[in-house]
Amino acid sequence: MSARAAKHPVFHSFHDYLLLERDGPVKHEFIGGHIYAMSGGTAKHALLTTAIVGDLTAVLRGGHCRVYSSDMRVRVRKADVSTYPDATVVCAPRESDPEDENSITNPILIVEVISKSTEQYDRGPKFDYYRQISSLREYVLVSQKEPAIEVRRRDSSGRWTTRVARSGDRIALSSVGVTLDVDAIYRAATEEPPIKPRAGEYRRRRMASRGGTPKRRSRGRRRTP
Repeated sequence: MSARAAKHPVFHSFHDYLLLERDGPVKHEFIGGHIYAMSGGTAKHALLTTAIVGDLTAVLRGGHCRVYSSDMRVRVRKADVSTYPDATVVCAPRESDPEDENSITNPILIVEVISKSTEQYDRGPKFDYYRQISSLREYVLVSQKEPAIEVRRRDSSGRWTTRVARSGDRIALSSVGVTLDVDAIYRAATEEPPIKPRAGEYRRRRMASRGGTPKRRSRGRRRTP
């Protein structure tokens, strides 16, 4: 997730929060009456999120599961929390909070791209909120500092287990039938520096686009009669 800014100092109702989200340009988290502004993420955060959402969508498109971006709120009613995961998957008709039709209450999988400022929160308190969602089967944590994808999975007995995949590994998201290739995800999230054309390359490309051939300039001295 993106970093959280300071919370609003007063207690708010969930209705107040929804009005703020409807009318304001900034996203917020709602946690037990407190509202936290969510600051923007890094370029790598955005690229990793896009890569994960892209892989999920490519496999799940046309099926009964739907992939939602970070614009969709997840509501945890038991914890009185509303937040914006980086990616959410629902594999049943979407259920929402009675007070918030633009929310999800029944995700099967949630993805968070973690940063230095959010890692402790995403691994601890936020996971404690999410695990109170009865439909949730997998919680995916994607690192920005190294090629590593952590999957926390709930089994049929309700017990959570953890597996971490690193460079060279592939990891299955069994709840949705998708396998992620760690190296492919992080390659897609690499900002390649632009390649500068060699001397004269721009002129040759321009002439070729016009159907012509650039003429060579003579290096010899001009003769006089």
